[in-house]
Amino acid sequence: MNENIRKRNELLAKKMIPALESRNMKAYYAESKEEALKMALELIPEGSSISWGGSMSIQEIGLTQALHEGNYEVYDRASAKSPDEKEQIARKAFDCDYFLASTNAISEDGIMVNIDGHANRVAALAFGPRHVLMIVGMNKVVRTEEDAYSRAKYIAAPVNAQRFGKAPCTVTGNCCLCKSPNCICCQTLTTRFSQDPDRIKVILVNDDLGF
Repeated sequence: MNENIRKRNELLAKKMIPALESRNMKAYYAESKEEALKMALELIPEGSSISWGGSMSIQEIGLTQALHEGNYEVYDRASAKSPDEKEQIARKAFDCDYFLASTNAISEDGIMVNIDGHANRVAALAFGPRHVLMIVGMNKVVRTEEDAYSRAKYIAAPVNAQRFGKAPCTVTGNCCLCKSPNCICCQTLTTRFSQDPDRIKVILVNDDLGF
């Protein structure tokens, strides 16, 4: 990443931390993927039950691998051997100690927007798991809440849909505002405040992570 961009990201992240904390969320800044991984593991006590959705960001910093190798109770849908087992694991996530995620977009003043298909991820972000830890690359930052929705809907969703290859946007490259059975834009969550202080923790990472 260009050093001028890195410097701008650092300065912006330092302004975003108090903005997030004013919304009852705990915020941190990591200069690299490696620092973000170290920070995340320091925040999650050994023995914790942990789950996640389909976040690429947590994989890209090596967090999922580290948790599988560590002393944790991991609920990972990727380990399921059948659709029924996959659903059972997904439901366990709602009562776990830590749910890991990223965000589709975040505004400079700390509002996050996430869009889902099955909605297991946005449901867990809103309620259930005792703690939510979010790994957010600075590439996800936009100016306003409206820009965050636009990024989530018209940039992140069509790119993310390519992983599954079924929704209309995987053919057109842009959102078709579809009602396809394979639509991944079924539920939208805007997170602007947490009633439970510090339940949501956000690590801002000076790197491009996820979509």
